[in-house]
Amino acid sequence: MTKATVAVMVKGIAVDLAPRGITVNNVQPGPTRTDMTAEHIDGLTPMIPLKRVGDPDEIAGLVASLAGRESGYMTGASLTIDGGLAL
Repeated sequence: MTKATVAVMVKGIAVDLAPRGITVNNVQPGPTRTDMTAEHIDGLTPMIPLKRVGDPDEIAGLVASLAGRESGYMTGASLTIDGGLAL
C-alpha cells in the first residue's frame, strides 16, 4: 500500500515540478541483500522469479542511471527492481 501511495505522489510532484525542468522518479526495490535481511534470504529466494535477492549495487545502478543525463526526459515513473517478485 505504501509503495502505491508513493507512486501516485510521485506523479503529482512530477507534474508540479516539470515546468521548472525538474524530474521526479521513484525506485521501488524488492528484497535486497543487507545486514538486516541476511537471516531472511533463504525464505525469500524461492518466491522471487530470478531465485535470488538483489544486491545493493544493482539498486544503486538504477538510481545512478535515473540521476544521469540519459534519463533527463523521464519523469513521474515508478521503477520496480525486485527480480520479478511483483509479477
